[in-house]
Amino acid sequence: MGISPPNGIWAHICGSDLVRDDTGQIYVLEDNLRVPSGVSYMIENRSVMKRVFPEVFEQNNILPVNDYPSHLFDMLAAMSPRKEEKPEVVVLTPGIFNSAYFEHCYLAQEMGCELVEGRDLVVNDDDCVYMKTIYGLRRVDVIYRRVDDLFLDPEAFNPESTLGVAGLMRAWSKGNVALVNAPGAGVADDKVVYAYVPEIIKYYLNEEIKLPNVPTYKCMNPDECKYVIENIDKLVVKPANESGGYGLLIGPKSTKKEQQECIKQIKADPRNYIAQPTLNLSTVPTLADGNAEGRHVDLRPFILSSGGENIQVTTGGLTRVALVKGSLIVNSSQGGGSKDTWIIDEEGQ
Repeated sequence: MGISPPNGIWAHICGSDLVRDDTGQIYVLEDNLRVPSGVSYMIENRSVMKRVFPEVFEQNNILPVNDYPSHLFDMLAAMSPRKEEKPEVVVLTPGIFNSAYFEHCYLAQEMGCELVEGRDLVVNDDDCVYMKTIYGLRRVDVIYRRVDDLFLDPEAFNPESTLGVAGLMRAWSKGNVALVNAPGAGVADDKVVYAYVPEIIKYYLNEEIKLPNVPTYKCMNPDECKYVIENIDKLVVKPANESGGYGLLIGPKSTKKEQQECIKQIKADPRNYIAQPTLNLSTVPTLADGNAEGRHVDLRPFILSSGGENIQVTTGGLTRVALVKGSLIVNSSQGGGSKDTWIIDEEGQ
């Protein structure tokens, strides 16, 4: 409340998951705005493919994805509250035990930025953020944070947090540092909020959506909740604020016991659940146990916004693969893999 981030941008980095069903229709499956991850795997997959199949890249005009870190740095620098020639940009990581720590290191290295933890930063009496260095304190202009909102600042949120920086929200609210993504952007990750996005677009932008949502039943609506409970064996049920594929119930592949347990949880907290039809996701050939077999996939392109018309979309994305035969869960935390994805410029051949 009462805060306006630089250029009015709250969600500087967005990773939207797209799926295609058996009719060829592409849907937005969900949005990731809190701390979207996976872009380093997109870049590493491309690097591996170039080494393994160099002749394919010589014969086709495949658009690059390895320019993402430079676009990311330019976007971050543009958010700086001080108009320095080279603003101080840092990547704030929860530390080595975080599942995406590799990505934090990778992006910091590729951008030429310092990788910091909460203990490396301090907010002084002037409400500015400083980084501890062997030469003394150095002011920080932009923080690309990979720490969840509730752990960002023990003064404002979880007082037990050792991952954040005391006073960080104070410095941000005074306009002395930019936080990317801005705190609160993760409200869009809520799967109930997702169900309203087409209406939000229509109301605020007076535009029709270009890509539809997956049809979604909100269990907080009594009529829709009744439908979900009666048809739970045909639907995918998701908790509103879980990620990584946790808490999912895939109706056609679930047992009666699992369904009854899910119904019990829905009745206890209907606001926390949505349900969707079980889509027959598109598949791609995947090497499994020495054989090429179809596996279900989704695609996560990454979008960078720094204000106005300055929006960059990756010419490719993270294609996540459900490596278990018949599985619809593509998350790496559930054993999923990933593939390089090509966009070919046929006109420039």
